[in-house]
Amino acid sequence: MTPPTRAAMPDISADPFRERRRGVRRATLQLLGARLVFESESAELMRLVDWAYAGLPRHSLSARVPRLTVRLVLGGNAGSRKSAEPAPLAMSSGAGFLCGASPKTSMTAVYPSERAALVVVERELLRFPYHLRYELIEFAVFTLVARSQNLMPLHAACVASGGRGLLLLGASGAGKSTAMLHCALAGLDLLSEDSLFVAPDTLRATGVANFLHIRRESLRFLPAREAAELRQSPTIRRRSGVEKLEIDLRQPRFRLAPRPVELVGVVELRPRGAGTGASLTTLGSRQLLARLRDTQPYAGSLRGWRVFSRAVRCLPAFELSRGRHPNETVEVLRQLLQDILPGRS
Repeated sequence: MTPPTRAAMPDISADPFRERRRGVRRATLQLLGARLVFESESAELMRLVDWAYAGLPRHSLSARVPRLTVRLVLGGNAGSRKSAEPAPLAMSSGAGFLCGASPKTSMTAVYPSERAALVVVERELLRFPYHLRYELIEFAVFTLVARSQNLMPLHAACVASGGRGLLLLGASGAGKSTAMLHCALAGLDLLSEDSLFVAPDTLRATGVANFLHIRRESLRFLPAREAAELRQSPTIRRRSGVEKLEIDLRQPRFRLAPRPVELVGVVELRPRGAGTGASLTTLGSRQLLARLRDTQPYAGSLRGWRVFSRAVRCLPAFELSRGRHPNETVEVLRQLLQDILPGRS
């Protein structure tokens, strides 16, 4: 009897860099100030790209929009049969890369100077679309975007009104995602839930407001009908084991920032204090920079950090302890945007 063969990635030795390939699907999307060209021979992976990024506003940060390429390759099944030796490497390529990977390997390779990335996905990972998108595709996109445009990648949220935005910081449990949801339902523009990209000198910011991740119990503050509708959202499970609803923000009920915004202030959200209402206190520039350094270790290691620090320290900064209801936080943020904080221009 002939033993079963192991499915693997196709042999590409005759055309290692895929320069004569056919049947490639392409999608060009303008995201985060860049024009991203996604290409793949896999319909499944291209559907993931569409799921993640279709329908978002086209943001431009400069007249010259960089063109970036992300090549997505779907590997074969490694099979479940035990073997005395590891699976052999198969060649995979695209976007100027050539690499070897086993059929059970998923990887992302980013080449910022060539404005290209290669994402290799083992077929088994299709069962986990959230992790595939977040850990592989999004990693490639965010790294290319930040490096190609010298942007500060911040782990932060941003809400805006009239092209003016607030940089929102907050540790886990501070209520940042809940505040973002209520800001969205109250008509403020959303720019980002947790990944913000900022030009260091001008403080113009862009983000991808595609999904909001929120705990199911946080919907208790909403009217019953609205909460019931949002509970129909898919559930994702983080590596930590925490489960959250993944709310698609590309719905008519929400407003996405139509263009990059100018940061006019910084707010650090804190858990509810001893008082009954939302409490706002001013932060000095030294306090602000210290908290930014603590919460942004990766951005703090980049060359543009010094320029960013000089610009952001001139912004008004606040600490906001949330009140009994998220709408109290929303009203404070709205007042800051509309009545208190001037633009820099």
